Parts: sequence; structure tokens; C-alpha cells
Amino acid sequence: MANPAPGFKKRPEHRITVSPAARRVRVTAGGEVLADSHGALAMKEGDYPLVYYFPRKDVRMERLERSTHSTHCPFKGDASYFSLKGGARDVVWSYEQPFDEMAAIREYLAFYPDKVEIAEL
Repeated sequence: MANPAPGFKKRPEHRITVSPAARRVRVTAGGEVLADSHGALAMKEGDYPLVYYFPRKDVRMERLERSTHSTHCPFKGDASYFSLKGGARDVVWSYEQPFDEMAAIREYLAFYPDKVEIAEL
């Protein structure tokens, strides 16, 4: 691997599963649809709640603006953030160049469920 995750080397028992979402998933904020996808991915990591990752083509990117905020995960890589234009800050994160083990989520976007409404349809 060219870019392996150091987290898995230190904690090989740590499990992250990524699979196609079983249903269509929609994200809204204040009644406005921000994402609507039949192609979302469902990520389950340890005891954390399920997180949906959306392909960019299914997200209204024109409603988002890149933030200066960033974080690092030893299993997934560096996350960049986006805010709603004229709205809530750091609503969305994305692993644009994840570690090799998490390549499935490259360029996908995830939304904070406490900042938007996420519904399975």
C-alpha cells in the first residue's frame, strides 16, 4: 500500500465497515434538500452511530463553502470541512485523500446529524 493507515497498524482489531446504503438517503436543513442519494455509503465504526457518506454528484455543492477547519483520524486520514453558505458552520466533512484502507469514501461527504436532518426513504 502506498498510503496505509497508521491506526490499523497500532490497533489491528479496530473495525470500520463501508457498504452501500440499503435505502435512498436525503439530507435537509430548514426544509431545503442538500443531498438526495441512491448511492450513499453506510459506514459503521466500532460503537459509533452509523454515518452516511454521499457522492458529491448527489450533494448540492453550490450551497456549501469550504471551511478552514480540519481534523485527522489515524484510520481514515485528514478531513476537510464545509459550511452552509449563510448558515451553520462545519456541517459537512470529507476525506478527500483518505488512507488506502478507506479509499471507498474518497471525495464523499458526510453530514453532522445534529446540524441537519438525515432521513432514510
